Amino acid sequence: MAFQKPSHTFTKIHLKGLRTNSLHILFALSFTVFINTFSLAQELPKKNNGIPTDPKSDSTAVAKDRVEIPVDSILNTKVVDSTENDSVKKEGFLKDIVTYKAKDYVAVNQTKQQIRLYNEALVLYEDMEIKAGVIVIDYSKNLVYAGRIKDSTGYSQKPVFTQGANVIEPDSIVFNTDSRKALIFNSVTEQSGGIVIAERTKRENDSVYFISQGKFTTSENIDDPEYYIKMNKAKIVPNKKIVTGMSQMYIYDVPTPIAIPFAYFPMSKKQTSGIIFPSFGEDTGNDRGYFLQNGGYYFAINDYVDLAVLGDYYTNGSYGLRLQSNYAVRYKFRGNFGFRYENLINGERGFPGFSKSTIYNIRWSHSQDAKANPNSRFSASVNLGSSQYFSQSINQINQSNFLTNTLASSVSYSKTFQGEPQVNLSLSATHNQNTNTEAINLTLPTMQASMTRVYPFAPKSGTKKGAIQNINFQVNTRGEYRINTTDSLFGKSEMFDDALAGMRHSIPVTTNFKVFNHFSASVNANFEENWTLKTLNKFWDTANQEEVTIEKNGFDRYLTYNFGASIGTTLYGMYNFQKKGKDPKIQAIRHVMRPSISYNVSPAFDQYYETYDVIDADGTTSDQVEFTRFENSLFGRPGNRYSSSIGLAVGNNFEAKIRSKDSTETEPKKVFLLNNLNLSTAYDLAADSLNWSPLRVTGGTQILNKKMNINFGMTLNPYALDSNNEVINKFNINNGGSLFRMTSANINLSYSLNNDSFSGKDKEEERDEEADRRSSTANARADDLFGVSQDFADQRLGDQKKDKNKDDEENNEFYNYKMPWSLRLSYAANYTNTRRQDEITSQSLMFSGDIELSPRWSVGASSGYDFLNQGFTYTQLRFERDLLSWRMNFTWVPFSDRSSWNFFIGIKSNLLKDLKYDQRRQPDRQLGN
Repeated sequence: MAFQKPSHTFTKIHLKGLRTNSLHILFALSFTVFINTFSLAQELPKKNNGIPTDPKSDSTAVAKDRVEIPVDSILNTKVVDSTENDSVKKEGFLKDIVTYKAKDYVAVNQTKQQIRLYNEALVLYEDMEIKAGVIVIDYSKNLVYAGRIKDSTGYSQKPVFTQGANVIEPDSIVFNTDSRKALIFNSVTEQSGGIVIAERTKRENDSVYFISQGKFTTSENIDDPEYYIKMNKAKIVPNKKIVTGMSQMYIYDVPTPIAIPFAYFPMSKKQTSGIIFPSFGEDTGNDRGYFLQNGGYYFAINDYVDLAVLGDYYTNGSYGLRLQSNYAVRYKFRGNFGFRYENLINGERGFPGFSKSTIYNIRWSHSQDAKANPNSRFSASVNLGSSQYFSQSINQINQSNFLTNTLASSVSYSKTFQGEPQVNLSLSATHNQNTNTEAINLTLPTMQASMTRVYPFAPKSGTKKGAIQNINFQVNTRGEYRINTTDSLFGKSEMFDDALAGMRHSIPVTTNFKVFNHFSASVNANFEENWTLKTLNKFWDTANQEEVTIEKNGFDRYLTYNFGASIGTTLYGMYNFQKKGKDPKIQAIRHVMRPSISYNVSPAFDQYYETYDVIDADGTTSDQVEFTRFENSLFGRPGNRYSSSIGLAVGNNFEAKIRSKDSTETEPKKVFLLNNLNLSTAYDLAADSLNWSPLRVTGGTQILNKKMNINFGMTLNPYALDSNNEVINKFNINNGGSLFRMTSANINLSYSLNNDSFSGKDKEEERDEEADRRSSTANARADDLFGVSQDFADQRLGDQKKDKNKDDEENNEFYNYKMPWSLRLSYAANYTNTRRQDEITSQSLMFSGDIELSPRWSVGASSGYDFLNQGFTYTQLRFERDLLSWRMNFTWVPFSDRSSWNFFIGIKSNLLKDLKYDQRRQPDRQLGN
């Protein structure tokens, strides 16, 4: 008999609405199989036509070998009696189309009313899908059996049961198509990031499973998990919860004392509200007693916003409150808000040294999707609060931020009005705070409006040529309400006492043109009008012999203007080292020089100035004082001195062409020797003395394959000092000195390298990702020079290190062929000699590094040395161990008034992150008093 195997073909059984009478079922089944098989061009077996049949049954053989699957009918299923005579039509046992296929064969046993599929078998029924090595469809009992294939190498093709979003991978499964119940043996299923391994599972319905002798773990190694929670009995509601009876933790199959009589695991893939378990410890350094930190409740408000309410409590009465909220609307905006408050008590009531203080911090970040509205944009970056918040906070998440000395905020809204010309409008509120001086500067708000450049004489088509056609002007307006206050007055009515308000309108007019085809020239004029709401008047009080200032509220304005012109060019120079027959390593040096000269003139606006006489007690006039009523103007006072100055500037760039090490390269490699070297000075034509301003020199470059950045600057004064160290109108060279006298200098170096720095590999992207991870906390430096946060239990601060590459792990199984490391250095020095001090005012070296001793062991350190004060700066030592599903961290600040340590071991997965051990020693703040 010619036989065609139905490899990778689908067969459909249409039995919807048939009688349950066995005769009808068999007839419909046989007819459907005949029609569908014929459509696939298979040669069907027929009764009594000489085709061999299975001697043990009446089923027609479609393959030579048969695989019998011994499966007990362990589900309570009603068997249809074929002899029952029922005239009432009943719904068939299959309520939908069954689609099935197999790679080797599909066998139909009409006597047993079974269909058997062998090798890569697949059954599709409603929303159910079963893949297995062997599948048996018993339509007399409404059952579907699925199991593995056994061969000489063991078992293969384990069943995969999928229904909706639930996937189960057992050894075998029995499914009832009528009751939709199932028995599952040795199943493995994923539930919201956790893995459930069960010896026996009973599927009650779509939403309830009961398991016996189960294991719950987040380990990636399912065959040999490094830890699991053993559950004798459990109830699973997929994607919602797991409720268990007696549960005990096992580590590598070794039971631990960690056991609980019952457990509840929330498994929802959606945001759900729940308790956030705190960290606990003892603060012995400041006698605050035992504490609970970062515990509270998480509110999943909706799909767009959440809220976490966290608190700290110390047995001496100190407490803290932290509110954190994230919000996001896709394709529109996203942001987060945080409020932190701490009420700190030091010492014991009634004893010396007792003190009480409150500190707070507010953070808000908001960003708008660029596609949400192209003509308007709103953004916010707020970080304000008590100046001493980061230095006095006792919460561990702020440990690495105590060196922060500035807080800054900005909230802005901008709107663009399309047209010709285009108008841009923006409103912003800014905040700048110095945590050392506790000075706060606020602008509430700042309004800016500008009109794009208008070229009134430009041609309607073509390019603009000449000075006339390039004439253009703009209209700019800026208004501010500025507040200068202190930390102690912030939020009180007194902070508004010295507030200033004003507005400035400016119209810059410029043009540019070419001179002799090699020089670029520009001419500009600027007209400004300043508005103010507060002026003053001064007079001399003869009786009290003092100056009296009277402030006057009301609108006033003044107009100023200035003119300027500049001309510059670009010069190129090349020195070639190549000669005939020689190929030196340095082939050429290229020098680009950009000299420029400018002229600026500003008239004296004497009309806005007045004078008063200083009269002594005897009635004689001893002096005359000049003042302007606009002295307290927000944007400064009008100038009363004629200014006419010439500015000189030269910009330089040096680069070299070096022969490439790669012999296949045809072009030399370009290397920057000096990215920039700028010199600038000015000569005041209107000054009576000291016409030359100091020469300012700045420069920067990158060396060592761009791993080291160098920036430097200096100020050179051409004038000499007298015996009192005052500047005199005499050149220093004419006073027995050098041409210039260096009054100040500074240099900054930063160096970053790792184990791939000398291998030519580009690791910029990885370094950027690592920097983002390290700077996930507010105000933390990306280079770790100030250390990192010590609260490892709070994984909301940022993502943990990504898992190591599996290939690297395999290569390092028996030996460590490479040891990844990274090092970051920063050196800064400042020199001052304005009055012959000849001293270095600051000099420090800071460094931070990490090294991986093995694929899962890493150590790191952050420290620095102050050469001026001869002492180490804030020092932090870090140790980290990757324990597969667990992680262990230890940080130590060995000395200083912030000496502390923190040990943590816990599960990585957010699902079980509260299963941890956290022990720490708080910094002893009293040592710094």
